Amino acid sequence: MEPGNKIILETERLLFRPHILADLDAWCAMEMDPLVRRYTGGHPRTRQQAEQRFFERGMTSVHDRLGMWATVFKPENQYIGRCGVYPHFAENGKPIPGEGSLGYYLASSYWGRGVATEAASAFVKFGFEELGLNRIVTEVEVGNDASVHILEKLGFILERTETGPRSFYHFALQKAGGN
Repeated sequence: MEPGNKIILETERLLFRPHILADLDAWCAMEMDPLVRRYTGGHPRTRQQAEQRFFERGMTSVHDRLGMWATVFKPENQYIGRCGVYPHFAENGKPIPGEGSLGYYLASSYWGRGVATEAASAFVKFGFEELGLNRIVTEVEVGNDASVHILEKLGFILERTETGPRSFYHFALQKAGGN
């Protein structure tokens, strides 16, 4: 079976699988889109930078089901981004046992359709029920009100705000009954 055919998770409208070479153009389009990049680095990447990131991260960023998965919108069979739960690293660079970081990064043409909420909700459930995580964290750049709304809807709690040239909200969600 081709790696891209291995579905890791599926929802009503989305499926999540490993990235494949056929995702490259859509990945690059997102990386070059100023709307998408507004809250994920501030500036669009060049095609060359986007391709390099695809091969460095997209094709290799999954370990033991923790990672950012290619996200496909099933009604159109269209790659629309990457979502997942990946390791949460401590300041020393080591993964924190029992914790994961939630990420969702979607093409701007799919915003406002509930797709990010559907993906985030699925990965929270996956993280707690399938991966056995006790805590899921995420950070959102200040000003990204749509993502803040999604996290609040899912029960995430704001733990702190980091201020600087780029400021971030840090959210966390504890597994029900967890420590």
